[in-house]
Amino acid sequence: MQLPKLTPPADPNVVQDFFVPVFWGITDADEIAAFARAMAKRMAGGVHFADNFLSWGRNNSMFDDQPFMTAWQGNLGDHAIDQATVWRRYILACAGYHAVQLEGDFVECGCYRGTAVKVVVDYLGGPEFPRQFWAYDLFEHDDSDPHHAMPEHGPDLHARVQARFAGYPTVRIVRGRIPEVLRTEAPQKISYLHLDLNQVGAELAALEMLFDRVVPGGIVILDDYEWSMGYRAQKLAEDPWFDARNYRVFPLPTGQGLVLKR
Repeated sequence: MQLPKLTPPADPNVVQDFFVPVFWGITDADEIAAFARAMAKRMAGGVHFADNFLSWGRNNSMFDDQPFMTAWQGNLGDHAIDQATVWRRYILACAGYHAVQLEGDFVECGCYRGTAVKVVVDYLGGPEFPRQFWAYDLFEHDDSDPHHAMPEHGPDLHARVQARFAGYPTVRIVRGRIPEVLRTEAPQKISYLHLDLNQVGAELAALEMLFDRVVPGGIVILDDYEWSMGYRAQKLAEDPWFDARNYRVFPLPTGQGLVLKR
């Protein structure tokens, strides 16, 4: 495959600011947004405020990577959360750029609407993506499930995600519960593993079944690792799991965690 070319900034003296007031764990969204806007006026530039992440004096490099911008913007739709999580998406795209040069398939557990998968695939060739990408989810929710429901969970979500990837022959949308579905439908070698299951039991089960299949140099991204609020249990369980194997999770300010397989 031809890897996407890293494009130079259109103007090396200009850094793009990014402000999308989508955040969680607050009591007054409008007040927080107004406060952040007032702060941004007093900052030097390179501001990012979205997804509970306020920073300034940063290059905001994702906006200089035009192939990524094309992939990201092409998958925004009308979902504000997909816009707000641009930094998380760029972490995934960069991990994919690295992993696609290794032996092994791509895996995402907890694909929901498939947006994270599609941004990565579109960044790395679109319909010509050269690796098998396994995307797992239940696509529905009931009150017995330990994870929280998402707005589009329902009986038609699986079919909609399948339709979204029509024309992408290397993307497999797999419906089933973790870990049971992994016993019959999972690759033997993995270069990219993204876990976004929103609950500790399933994530540990996925790690137990898949981590040893990640090839040396492969990348594991834990979407919820550095989020507290309702997700802290995942970090508290995953830290000793990785520690027992002499790994440390890189905590990222996006709320993700990153592990490099050796």
